[in-house]
Amino acid sequence: MEHFISDLKLEVVKYYDSLIGITPKLIASVLVLLLAWFLAKQIRRISEKKLKRQMEDPLLADFLSTLIRFIVFITGLLIALKIVGLGGITASILAGAGISAFIIGFALRDIGENFLAGILMAFKRPFRVGDFVETGAIKGKIIGLNIRDTQLKTPDGKDVYVPNAMIIKNPLINYTIDGFLRYEFVVGLPSDSDYKATMQAIEDAVIKIDGIIKKRRKTAVNITGLSAGRVDVTVHFWIDTFTVKEDTEKIRSKVFAAVENVINN
Repeated sequence: MEHFISDLKLEVVKYYDSLIGITPKLIASVLVLLLAWFLAKQIRRISEKKLKRQMEDPLLADFLSTLIRFIVFITGLLIALKIVGLGGITASILAGAGISAFIIGFALRDIGENFLAGILMAFKRPFRVGDFVETGAIKGKIIGLNIRDTQLKTPDGKDVYVPNAMIIKNPLINYTIDGFLRYEFVVGLPSDSDYKATMQAIEDAVIKIDGIIKKRRKTAVNITGLSAGRVDVTVHFWIDTFTVKEDTEKIRSKVFAAVENVINN
């Protein structure tokens, strides 16, 4: 029993000495980690302001500033690990396994996959802030892009965070990147009426609405179907998505109202 107690005391003293020896390193590593987090946050804020002043694309500027913050924090984390004597873990990953193997292994994970997808989208720039896009079953306006996901605002006001890898893997439809968006609808005109004059009146009424493109893309009214006593007419019109201040749905509503007014009069 006495032998057991003496061994226990020796072990406790040994662990205590080890704890005392490593405590300064733990404190230093925590301080370094906190400093890295603070610096990363401040550097992101400063770099975001400068990049937005120098770049035309605020989405890319925001992504790059977030990437800089991530790199600064990871650097601080590696320094903190080295202080407590765990730097060999990082060295073994990069040197032993090889940098290329590390990157491939990182990309196979969900976080790494979304991270790399975000980098690709930031430089390829398939959309800008404010563009209306569709990916998968989700439609919405681009709000932001970060290293993990892309934020969309749906027409009914919901905020949807789509993983970047999902956007890369699925077809992406950008409705507004070129500055114009086409809509069409069908109306029925009596075949015994002067439908040709009505078609011209519909075209003239649509062109007068603010937000409708008049030169680069022309409004068209064409016959697209015939039935007993009726002529089906398709109205094509283009909305300017760059300079228009009103929502596209409001402009569409004005077009419908204008066409209905022509038909009823």
